Order: sequence, then structure tokens, then C-alpha cells
Amino acid sequence: MASPAVAVRHPSPTVLASAPRQRLRLRRRGHSPAKLGFQSLAPRLKVHALFGLPRGDRTTSELIPPAESYALPGSASEVGTKPREVSISVVSSIMDIPAADWDACACDPSDPESFNPFLTHAFLSSLEESGSAVKETGWLPFHVVARDENANIIGVVPLYLKSHSRGEFVFDQSWAKAYYSYGLEYYPKLQSCVPFTPVTGQRILLRNTSYRDQVFDALVKALKSLTTKDSGLLQRIGMQYHWRNRNYKSFDEFLMDLKQPKRKNIRQERKKIPAQNLKMKRLRGDEIKHWGRPYLTRNFFHLLGEKMGDKVMLIVAEQDDDLVAGALNLVGGDTLFGRLWGCLPNAYFPNLHFEACYYQNIDTAQAIEAAIELNLSKVEAGAQGEHKIQRGYLPVTTYSCHYFSDPGFAAAIGNFLARETAQVKHVIKVLHDSGPYKDDILKEFAPQQDKDM
Repeated sequence: MASPAVAVRHPSPTVLASAPRQRLRLRRRGHSPAKLGFQSLAPRLKVHALFGLPRGDRTTSELIPPAESYALPGSASEVGTKPREVSISVVSSIMDIPAADWDACACDPSDPESFNPFLTHAFLSSLEESGSAVKETGWLPFHVVARDENANIIGVVPLYLKSHSRGEFVFDQSWAKAYYSYGLEYYPKLQSCVPFTPVTGQRILLRNTSYRDQVFDALVKALKSLTTKDSGLLQRIGMQYHWRNRNYKSFDEFLMDLKQPKRKNIRQERKKIPAQNLKMKRLRGDEIKHWGRPYLTRNFFHLLGEKMGDKVMLIVAEQDDDLVAGALNLVGGDTLFGRLWGCLPNAYFPNLHFEACYYQNIDTAQAIEAAIELNLSKVEAGAQGEHKIQRGYLPVTTYSCHYFSDPGFAAAIGNFLARETAQVKHVIKVLHDSGPYKDDILKEFAPQQDKDM
């Protein structure tokens, strides 16, 4: 738990860092949702507690605050000794941070099942190097770094200064419009997230030290000090759909856990794939040759394949040996993350989306790299989509934390979140209770789904 001596009150590490987690989002007054250029920010953006002279142009450099040190309460190993100090800094490119240091914070070698490929230096640097998440696209990297007295990196936070709300999955456009309708400015905003993906997981990443809770406190304090006023963090909950592996040995074994009508429906859907002369394949690493996505540049996918290798899985559909569709997945420690789906623009193949994005993720009939074969405990298929429920996915709660420098809007949004939270919890319960599994299986899954209700 957080040290009680920390002056700034905020949720403890166990609250902010427990999975599923989406993002810590920090806001200050900025420009209207319609128009914003980063070059106009330098004279107006006020940051106080962070450091770093980044690469790049002078305008970007002016946005980066100077370094500041924090004493860590309770970090002294013996009574009367000097507490540890941590220096908090900001860099405008993840390439300024050695990959080994970043990954030492993002990946816990003692818990390989918790490995999240989206938080690695390889994935995030691919976004920057490819020009996908950069200043020109409204994603100015503003990564926060914590160093100890010997300049060793002991904590990092993936952070972006944003001029819009695109490429996000905790939707706040209505808040921006509310600000603007009252003559206030919502942008720029600071957001800790993985760009363009709703992946769950931690966002304040800490090296495994004996004083990591105190480092967490210092990082949260530093994040909040980027704004001009101090107020509390507001928690928001959302919903995703995840599939859980009950140690299935085959797809048919999974189907036997479903109610008979749902089982029959899935089997009928799958029969339509070979009937359309479609063949499904899974490709890993260097086998993947075809890339493309509007907001993710072609170069991003090439970099991803080079840096992450077999952590990348592409499920493709071929008709007469021609590629007609594909679904991109990343393989984590105990999770298969389904992310992008694409099909030829003028092609129509009934049920192909379900086959490529859902069933193929949990079937061993056509490839050995599926979740069952890899003994992965779950599949995260991304945000939204109630249609996933009838195909074996159940709703789970996701979390984000929000910080507003305007006290009036902080109170109004806090009231809204209280009502929204009650509604989301009710929806999750209703959807869970209507799930496709037999009653005894639903009860087995219930504790995880309902733990926050």
C-alpha cells in the first residue's frame, strides 16, 4: 500500500495497477476540440515537476519541464538513515530510454504470465519510429521516467500530450464538447495509454525493488503536478469481452461447456467457411508479409514484425490461394490479444469475421499456435461488441483514472461517473447472466466478473 506519509492523496498501487486496467488520464485546460496545433502550446502549457531535454525541435523542447527530485517517505532501511530520493524526468521519445531499462520496468521476469507485449519498448517504439504516434498525428510522446540516486531507471509511464481524442477507447468526446460549450478549453490533455489499442494492464510501470510503492507514489505526484492545480483522481469503469480457457484440449471440448443452442449455432457458422472455399492460416513473425492500416503506417507493421517476431500472430483467410482477409493478434504471457481485422473492400464472406477474430483464436484444428495449444488462460478480443457473448466471451470490468484541473468540471464529471458506474455494473451483470455457458460454468466464471460489483 502507499505510504501514509505521502502528502498527495491518491489510490494505492493495488487500486491503480490491478488488471484489467486501461489508462491513467490527466487533463488540463487546453484548446477547443476542433482546432489545435502543438506549436501554439508552448507559451500556455504549464508543467512544474518533471524534467528532460528531448530530441527534436525547439517548440517541443519548450514543453518539457525541468527535473525534480522526490524524497521517498518510509524508504530508509534503518531508523535515522536518509530516505531514498527519486528523480522524475520527461522525455519526448521512447528511443531516449534504453530498451532494456524500459522493459525491466514493464516486464516482471518473476511472473512471465503477466507479460504484456503492448507495454514493451519494441511495441511503443514501433509506434514512434513509424510516425504513427508522434506530434504530427496529435500524439506527442511525453514519457515519464523515475531514476534512483545512481541514475538507474526504476519506473516509467507511457504518456502522451494529445490534441484530440482519436485512437482511444475510453471515450471522452462528450466531455470535450461540454468544456467547449461553456467557453472552456479541454485540450491539450495528457494521457497514459497504449495508442490505438484498448489493451488492459498497468500503466505505471515499476522495476521490482523493495521500495516500489514509494516510487509509485512519487510518479503519481509528478503526473498530477503537470497540471496547475491539485485535486483527486476520478475512477471510471468500462467493459470488455474476454474468453477464458478452462484447460480445454480442443475446440470441441470448449463447445461442450456451452448451452446446446449456442453450441449448434457456432458449429453452423464455422461450416460456412469451407463452403465458401476459404482456407484459414496462422502466420507468425517472418511469415507475415502483408500489412496496412490507415492510422498505423505500413512501416509500423514492418517494425513490429522485426522487433516482436513470434509475439505477432496474423490469422489470414485465403480463397484460391489469394489473401482476402486477416486478423492481427499479439501473444502475451497468458493472453492472446486480438486487435485488428481487415477484409478486401468489395468482398463479402458470411461469418468470416467470427472465424478469423474469435473461433480461430481458440481452435487447434488448423494451427498449433492457438490459445488452447499455447495453454493461454484467456483471449482479449478488444472493446465493444455484444455479439461476442454468444461466441464464448463474457463481460469484464475495465478501469481508467481521470484528473481535471477545473474544479467545477471535476465535480460535475465525478457526479456523472457515479451514475455511469452503477449502470455499467448492472449491464455487466445482465450480460453475464445471459451468457452462452451452462449454468454451472457461468457460476464458476461469476467471481471474476462480479468482484467489483
